[in-house]
Amino acid sequence: MADKKTSAFMKPMKLSAELEAVVGKGPMPRSEVVKGIWVYIKKHNLQNPKNKRNIIADALLLPVFGGKKEVSMFEMTKLVSAHLS
Repeated sequence: MADKKTSAFMKPMKLSAELEAVVGKGPMPRSEVVKGIWVYIKKHNLQNPKNKRNIIADALLLPVFGGKKEVSMFEMTKLVSAHLS
């Protein structure tokens, strides 16, 4: 049973153009997408300094975050899912 879960998580997904602008060309597994977003967030210093669990959207992240200027880590994962198929 664990194998099925792992393979689904590792399955390359098609990325939206907005998401590709942040993490690069797909397809790629969800785990790599999340890793790529964190690399981008850290590189551009987009964590809220007062609350590190919140991510502040820049021009590239805004469309990925559905137009929200600031999202929590947990909300980010949900919003990114909408850009995977």
